[in-house]
Amino acid sequence: MEHNLAVGLDIGTTKIVAMIGRKNEYGKVEILGIGKSKSLGVHRGVVNNITQTIQSIQQAVQEAEVSAEMKIEGVTVGIAGQHIRSLQHSDYITRPNSENVIDDDDIDRLINQVHKLVMLPGEEIIHVLPQEYKVDGQAEIKEPIGMYGGRLEANFHVVVGQVSSIRNIGRCVQSAGLNLEGITLEPLASANAVLSQEEKEAGVALIDIGGGTTDLAIFRDGIIRHTAVIPFGGNVITEDIKEGCSIIEKQAELLKIKFGSAWPGENKDNEIVSIPGLRGREPKEITLKNLSKIIHARVVEIIEQVYVEIKNYGHEEQKKKLIAGIVLTGGGSQLKHLKQLVEYITGMDTRIGYPNEHLAGGSDDDITSPLYATAVGLVLDGLKRQERKTLEQQDEIAIENEEEKPVEEIKEKPIKERRSFLDKLTERVKDFLDNAE
Repeated sequence: MEHNLAVGLDIGTTKIVAMIGRKNEYGKVEILGIGKSKSLGVHRGVVNNITQTIQSIQQAVQEAEVSAEMKIEGVTVGIAGQHIRSLQHSDYITRPNSENVIDDDDIDRLINQVHKLVMLPGEEIIHVLPQEYKVDGQAEIKEPIGMYGGRLEANFHVVVGQVSSIRNIGRCVQSAGLNLEGITLEPLASANAVLSQEEKEAGVALIDIGGGTTDLAIFRDGIIRHTAVIPFGGNVITEDIKEGCSIIEKQAELLKIKFGSAWPGENKDNEIVSIPGLRGREPKEITLKNLSKIIHARVVEIIEQVYVEIKNYGHEEQKKKLIAGIVLTGGGSQLKHLKQLVEYITGMDTRIGYPNEHLAGGSDDDITSPLYATAVGLVLDGLKRQERKTLEQQDEIAIENEEEKPVEEIKEKPIKERRSFLDKLTERVKDFLDNAE
């Protein structure tokens, strides 16, 4: 596979998407090929049937290979699911010699200390994201490197998940004949695809409504502050329509997409849709008002659960206010009048997020659908990972060639180091899979 290419694999509850992308000369991403298949072995973001998931992955990958006319070898995979949770944690280290300035090793020591936190059985720390630092009690330090101090402490955003679920995803990818190049948290991938840097600075909540789960990621001052996964998505809305109207799932899904609305007030009482009966039975007549009442009830429940999470973060407090409001993405965000309902419930500014933030102009309209936000984000993540690898290789060559490193590179290093927690997780999953064979 070419050097500047990356493949994102979004293993969702309703669909699996394989997307091939590369960076063009303007630094924007061109999507070369896309493949999607019905996801058969995943429930609420977690693999529950390995064989079916492998088949679905292979199908999506083959389709992407045909549309891009190239072979896929390695992929960046997203992890989500109801087992993902996050917590805030503060920790500190005492430095043996406060005469020396704080460097990468001190920060690594502090981060590794957080990795030793005791979790529930079967859980493992996926992400440790430093929020802000304190040096000798001096608060609100964004970058402590190069400062003097004896005690270094930090607040961390810690993301935790079930290690077996993550390994199962790794297993499916490997058994489908692909290399696992990277693992990323899906809310983070979607956020990269649809949010602008200004929004992340101002404070924004990203709500990604998928088939099986609704993911939330909150940013402020450019840093991720809170993540949560709510175990409901578009599928439960379809279930409710199926039960409420006594029709089969396929018809319920079509009804939701074609005529569904999250706002019951706008349908007249006399608007009726007729659905063919099963095997010679009479057709069913369903009023659109009734349909939107069913949808409304479930959507309100999902939005209220998300809003509880946003309030837990402290949105009401002046210093934690999310000025850029809410961005909705994912397949579920295409429901009519959802934006108005979310604004009504939360009182926050809302927009629908399309993943065109980093895509090259003239990209196909299909690709810029909110449906593909996670897949586009995973491609971006894969490209970033490749750039880092290339930089590291160049650094190694530079170190071999020159004994002394220029000052600029020393400043650059910590940022690279700190982005690689997921790289470490990927390595751990790979090692586990290699040893398990």
